[in-house]
Amino acid sequence: MNLPNKLTVLRVCMVPVFVVLMLWDGLGDAGKYAAAAIFILASMTDWLDGYLARKNNLVTDFGKFMDPIADKLLVCSAMICLVEKDALAAWIVIIIIGREFIISGFRLVASDKGTVIAASYWGKFKTVFQMVMVILLILDLGGAFDIVAQIVTWIALILTVVSLADYLRKNWKVLDGQM
Repeated sequence: MNLPNKLTVLRVCMVPVFVVLMLWDGLGDAGKYAAAAIFILASMTDWLDGYLARKNNLVTDFGKFMDPIADKLLVCSAMICLVEKDALAAWIVIIIIGREFIISGFRLVASDKGTVIAASYWGKFKTVFQMVMVILLILDLGGAFDIVAQIVTWIALILTVVSLADYLRKNWKVLDGQM
């Protein structure tokens, strides 16, 4: 297993640690800061594994399959924890996770037809804003940071919908049978 794939597996393994730190109330603020640190570290492995795989020509089928799953597992777990902590509205998380299911479905259908649907810039921007949103909401720094977190949350939500529309527009032929 190459280094990028090991980083992907590490990210998956970090998710349960993150969830425990987020949800275990006995840890107080220390748990919140530790959870934020784990989330940031895991988010950095997302960037690093892709960079290393492309730079060193280490792209594998395992990486193509597991990297997006690891990303979704991390971000969706974080958002669900934030709903549990009353830091994020459930309807926002439903829209974001719904988008992920729709895109995953499109990719599955395309894969069956021998086509790979690559991540778009809209999708990458969406992921960055979702990760920043999660970090801001976990840290809950108060004051002006509450306004920043609200703005970032709305931008993440808008980018989620825009990236979904972009994927649907570009890849409708997958469902239309024209591939």
